[in-house]
Amino acid sequence: MLFQTLRAGFPADLARPAIERRDAPPVSYGDLIARSGGIAAALSAAGLTPGDRVLASVDKSVEALLLYLAALRAGLVYVPVNPGATARELAHFTADAAPRLVVDADALARLAAAPPAPDFADAARGPDDLAALLYTSGTTGAPKGAMLSHRNLAANAQTLTAAWAFTPADRLIHALPIFHVHGLFVATHCVLGAGARMLWLPGFDADAVLAELPRSTVLMGVPTFYTRLLARPELTAERCAGMRLFVSGSAPLPGEVHRAFQARTGHAILERYGMTETGMLASNPLAGPRVPGKVGPPLPGVDLRISGADADGIGAVEVRGDNVFRGYWQAPEKTADAFTADGWFVTGDLGRIDGAGYLELAGRAKDLIISGGLNVYPAEVEAVFEALPDVGEVAVIGVPHPDFGEAVVAVLAARPGARLDAEAVADAARAELAAYKRPKHLALVDALPRNAMGKIEKATLRQRFAGLFG
Repeated sequence: MLFQTLRAGFPADLARPAIERRDAPPVSYGDLIARSGGIAAALSAAGLTPGDRVLASVDKSVEALLLYLAALRAGLVYVPVNPGATARELAHFTADAAPRLVVDADALARLAAAPPAPDFADAARGPDDLAALLYTSGTTGAPKGAMLSHRNLAANAQTLTAAWAFTPADRLIHALPIFHVHGLFVATHCVLGAGARMLWLPGFDADAVLAELPRSTVLMGVPTFYTRLLARPELTAERCAGMRLFVSGSAPLPGEVHRAFQARTGHAILERYGMTETGMLASNPLAGPRVPGKVGPPLPGVDLRISGADADGIGAVEVRGDNVFRGYWQAPEKTADAFTADGWFVTGDLGRIDGAGYLELAGRAKDLIISGGLNVYPAEVEAVFEALPDVGEVAVIGVPHPDFGEAVVAVLAARPGARLDAEAVADAARAELAAYKRPKHLALVDALPRNAMGKIEKATLRQRFAGLFG
């Protein structure tokens, strides 16, 4: 169903480019259909049947995007994971998702070599059938798989394409990774659903983005993109004259970045709000005021409410709509905990709605850290350090960082009679954690602050280290 929804937006002239790259020929819409059809046929010939999971641990590439489209067309459930995941992390994803096929770089190369199949007959899938399984978690326990249906992804794709007025004339700079919602679903679905084109970059590189701006119309990024662009004198209003939209998400956009970018370029960044379980929930308007520090009103088709508001109107952000996921993979208790008795999804964020209907997020109910647009779960990092023989206690927190939004900081105390070696702690992080999860600062202290109930006071630590990075 999802591929057919996107396919309805393809241009009548299938020779039009869908993807452009600096170092390779363009990929047309006809190529997307034929090459994804070939991979889908190869997957089916290998014995995979609708509902089977395909786990992809591969670097960003056009071939990886084709694999995703092929999985949709063959009726499979696509499970993208960060290619930087450690062996321990990958083992958890594989054991939990029980994929019929794990695709690494070599396997992807073999699949990409399949003969094109422009007439591949897509498997019939219903709106509630699973399209993707994306791993996420709160601050406790191992990452859990969010079950995203064809209805979830198609509804969000159609909503965003309309809300942000995508047309075939758009050229989007795609510098995001494609193992999570922002790069894989938000960016690519808007482009494909409108018959537009992507200027495909392997990752964010300020020089490459600056070079593409004069011939582009849209950039989607995380706050780090914008802080790094602002550090470059080449970012000017003239260079951005052809741009119509800059979108930021995956982490809060600092107000000072919003204001500095508008002063430099004349463009107000459009900040939006979403998460793995729901896709996009709210967005500052395309036409209308884009307010720093606020993520706009709910998107069409999304119901949003604030539950248990305090005297300042701040409470739990809860949502419902066709965009909301089906639950957590093989975790009915966690699924039940994530929804209210009357069927609203509890986002775990705190916020309030102002008089204009804009949502202002006040913080996260849990201790999730978002660094450079990627989620870091403190309990997972803490577990690595707690396993070290000389560590008595540890707390992992996020503190403000001018580039990454938040930086991971680990505060550790030694066991009685032991002495911590900072280099040994750092070595453990390098061995067990993907790069973005590793602390940017290790603080060795005599003891961690605790309340009367013996709970570590992370708020105290966040305050203590708030100025660590300026």
